[in-house]
Amino acid sequence: MSPEAALSPGAREAALDAMAAGELDVLVVGGGVVGVGTALDAVTRGLSVGLLEQRDLASGTSSRSSKLIHGGLRYLEMLDFALVREALEERGLLLTRLAPHLVKPVPFLYPLTRRGWERPYVGAGLALYDAMAMAGKYDVGVPRHRHLFRRQVRRIAPDFKADALAGAIQYYDAQVDDARLVTTIARTAAAHGTLLATRTKVTGFLREGERVTGVRATDLESGRELAVRARVVVNAAGVWTDEIQEMVGGRGALHVQASKGIHLVVPRDRIRSDSGIILRTETSVLFVIPWGRHWIIGTTDTAWNLDKAHPAASRTDIDYLLDRVNTVLKEPLGHEDVEGVYAGLRPLLSGESEPTSRISREHTVVTPVPGLVIIAGGKLTTYRVMGKDAVDAAAHSLGGAVPGSITERVRLAGADGYETRTNQRDTLARTSGLHLARIDHLLNRYGGLVDEVLALVSSRPDLADPLPGAEDYLKAEVVYAVTHEGARHLDDVLARRTRISIESFDRGVAAVAPAAELMAGELGWGHERRAEEIDHYLRRVEAERQSQRALTDREADEARVAAPDIV
Repeated sequence: MSPEAALSPGAREAALDAMAAGELDVLVVGGGVVGVGTALDAVTRGLSVGLLEQRDLASGTSSRSSKLIHGGLRYLEMLDFALVREALEERGLLLTRLAPHLVKPVPFLYPLTRRGWERPYVGAGLALYDAMAMAGKYDVGVPRHRHLFRRQVRRIAPDFKADALAGAIQYYDAQVDDARLVTTIARTAAAHGTLLATRTKVTGFLREGERVTGVRATDLESGRELAVRARVVVNAAGVWTDEIQEMVGGRGALHVQASKGIHLVVPRDRIRSDSGIILRTETSVLFVIPWGRHWIIGTTDTAWNLDKAHPAASRTDIDYLLDRVNTVLKEPLGHEDVEGVYAGLRPLLSGESEPTSRISREHTVVTPVPGLVIIAGGKLTTYRVMGKDAVDAAAHSLGGAVPGSITERVRLAGADGYETRTNQRDTLARTSGLHLARIDHLLNRYGGLVDEVLALVSSRPDLADPLPGAEDYLKAEVVYAVTHEGARHLDDVLARRTRISIESFDRGVAAVAPAAELMAGELGWGHERRAEEIDHYLRRVEAERQSQRALTDREADEARVAAPDIV
């Protein structure tokens, strides 16, 4: 199959029919980065693979991260060298081979506030960080760190309080649109033969004695009940791991602690800087991350025991981030500067009385009963290693010789052709009639698959127009999200296929009706269904705004769950 295989509405229906009709080698439960990474690893080993996700691709943790592909400086200070080395290798692999169209280098300033010991201490840590990256198996993909004095800091970041600093050290990591990465991995897995269906909830396991032989599931779009048989089921449900374990009698020996992290999005012109910044806080680190025409500021790190589907950011969380970032800004940020807020849950393997900010991000794979593999923990950067380890564990249950993992050589959809199309950007702009900046935007979202988006524009010239209310995106991107990327609801498009919901002060409200009209034409929505989708999105935005005015987690949660998922 070609890498251009689409996650279309018809492909979803065909996948459900095929999963119900026969037995798979591996069924993956969970459509986050670990789930799709596991599916890609399994299918490229020659196994028959299905994947079920109860909501949308990346609808949980995997669309709500700091959007960094990084080794993790904080884990270096915690002496977690193995995790840092592994993550730095994966960073280089993604940057230079697997997804150069999605993963990009990003500079950070590490401010130095103490004279004397701090510069050699931090410098030694960053020298080790760079050395570990260079000692890995893959190209590094980013420049080495460099020491800066106050005058250089002022030039790079004029809005930071350089007078209070002894200087800074600039180093590089990488960033990615996390939800787009997940969608791209899913498309790659589907192109190689994975059967994939979102909005399908696993409700129980099929058993033969002790052995798990598949799952019972419900298609939440149609209400259809189905049984999916598989020789091995891999649970990659993240913060829902404990709930899946309960379905097999609580056996699994893993306990996942959900840790809430929130992020703020502010306009790029509110902070003049050519570099991001990393700050130490009492419990963790704070990032100020360049994000197109915006900055992302995060994160918090607090235990969360409330609704897992919709973690809520409270005013207390928002104040915490504003207070911390304002310590280094000449002109402080206020609530009126915040365009977007998002909250996500990290699935941390909990230790005895460990605060969440100290729990390691290393992952664990267990086989609690025959036919069931559970993987938990980990981080966005190391998704590929997690997928490999999960399939290695599944291979023991499959019998016979299962080939080893090859995903370090399987480029993601859009990687092939990216460099060529980038060199041809002037020609693409001229032939499509789009501005060069639009072509660059499309290349950095779709890579070599830009041809598919431009084909839509060619066949329907009206799709070359910007989406009203969210002019950074084209109408074509909304249609493409439905026809090629598995989007089925407004949330899917506005919150994940694009990031309109966090990149505009109105949280995407002005774009709702135009986006719904475009989606309706592809999904066959009538007037009533379109109105339901719009109403649901508006209620979601209002619920999030209410939660962000609450002072406590419990009050924020009560406000947010007032707008449940659309069914």
